[in-house]
Amino acid sequence: STSTDCSSAGRSGACSARQALSNPPLTMASRSALRRGLAVIGDAYARSSRAANAGGGNNAFAGGQHIHRLLFTASRDTANPNGTRGFAANADLPPHQVVPFPSLSPTMTHGGIAGWKKKEGEFVATGDILAEIQTDKATMEMESMEEGWMAKIIVPEGTEDIPVGKPVAVLCEEQADIAAFKDYVPEASADAPPEPKDAAPARAVLERPDYRPIGERSVPLTTGLASKPLEDGAAALAPVLDADSPVMTVRDALNSALAEEMERDEKVFMMGEEVGDYQGAYKITKGLLQRFGADRVRDTPITEAGFTGLACGAAMMGLKPVVEFMTFNFSMQAIDHIVNTAAKTLYMSAGTISCPIVFRGPNGAAAGVGAQHSQCFAAWYMSIPGLKVLAPYDAEDARGLLKAAIRDPDPVVFLENELMYGESFPVSKEALSTDYVAPIGKALVMRPGTDVTLVSFSKMVGFCKTAADELAKEGIEAEVINLRSLRPLDRDAIAASVRKTNRIVVVEEGWPQAGVGAEIATMVMEDAFDHLDAPVERVTGVDVPMPYAANLEKAALPQVEDIVRVAKRVCYK
Repeated sequence: STSTDCSSAGRSGACSARQALSNPPLTMASRSALRRGLAVIGDAYARSSRAANAGGGNNAFAGGQHIHRLLFTASRDTANPNGTRGFAANADLPPHQVVPFPSLSPTMTHGGIAGWKKKEGEFVATGDILAEIQTDKATMEMESMEEGWMAKIIVPEGTEDIPVGKPVAVLCEEQADIAAFKDYVPEASADAPPEPKDAAPARAVLERPDYRPIGERSVPLTTGLASKPLEDGAAALAPVLDADSPVMTVRDALNSALAEEMERDEKVFMMGEEVGDYQGAYKITKGLLQRFGADRVRDTPITEAGFTGLACGAAMMGLKPVVEFMTFNFSMQAIDHIVNTAAKTLYMSAGTISCPIVFRGPNGAAAGVGAQHSQCFAAWYMSIPGLKVLAPYDAEDARGLLKAAIRDPDPVVFLENELMYGESFPVSKEALSTDYVAPIGKALVMRPGTDVTLVSFSKMVGFCKTAADELAKEGIEAEVINLRSLRPLDRDAIAASVRKTNRIVVVEEGWPQAGVGAEIATMVMEDAFDHLDAPVERVTGVDVPMPYAANLEKAALPQVEDIVRVAKRVCYK
């Protein structure tokens, strides 16, 4: 029936809603028209509800219990005396909103208006395109955040170099109010600081790296850490073990750590070349295939890029792969996945996707394997944000750090040394526990001393210990620090040792330029310069590809006598 009784107050709002629905405007196909239609329907429902509540009638729309959730955003309830939505009124002007020039990217500071898409006097719906914004990189659209009428265009199209936040237009709430803004001039913001004259451009260069946890960065960095107490941040001492302590090879330490972590967590699995049937190229995975099956110990083709990418995908889906490289020289085939996939996924996903994965294998020089198989990758990987880089020395390091790496939620590069696999070391009873993990990011003092600090990692720690024994015969007490963790680096432990000994020598097998020693030398200058009594010294591999001949190979790598000579030099002896 076309006749409807709309005489009662309780039914007038309902009739308005029906009329709005039965006579839709022809422009409803557009997004703006859809929003306007929702606004009309919302008004009808709101009037119906108010009328029903005023009349005390039992109306179907009373209380708004049947209002669709979309209508909440379109409703224009006039309960706000200063204007609805984001509009505000003052003594001179009706309710209005100033439209600022938007920032369309985190780095945008200025831009231009290529053209206005709305003219003065036109209706503007939420989401309508007001103008095209031109920057030095692209042309983008400026959407309206509110609904109203374009009362005044303050900045004409074609204007360039408009600072972000500058008023460019005014919206008013009612069409009848447009004329009031004919001569509108925006007020200067009292909160806006004056633009600096001849200000230097903003720079993202970190002139002094701040490696502290984010929560501690509110405390400004000083010129150094020289004011700290001598023992503040000092590394723990390696335990002195009894003669009857258990002995374990580095190979067995790694093997037992893998087995225990695979037993502890069914998400952990091994993959790599010859890790299964052959029991591992260096027998690190011996017995794991028989114990855990082919699903969790997976032999792969000779395709590092392929199986590393596969492992990254598995990690993103919640598994915990341990990838073995037969040598880290082969990791160059997979470095794109290590650096661009594993290391960056957590950051690029805004913390929503983690990549718990361990890349492990022998790193650095072995014996007689030539230039292509003898390279140290410590400096390469420790420079990458998003990675953790560990380099164990003895059996306790290998066992505790590998278990920690597998349990860590981030990608870990685990640098072993082929020549250390067969070396035996005493281990503490604590380290034999299935729950034992070594802390990531903490160095260890292998030998305390007062005259000079010898800092190293992996195989070179043993060379430093031997050199310290030789120096003691000449009255020089050297402190030997085993870094264990290269990223994060225990800066506090190194600085605390230098504050005590006033001299430091960094020892590594890698090349000198941009190496681990170069990073530590800079760190010492930043954190303990006032305590240095001699220049920081480095003992590194020779700056040439590794020779194949045994005598030349020995000459290309640091030896104990090299460490002794340089340590005596910094002690001026």
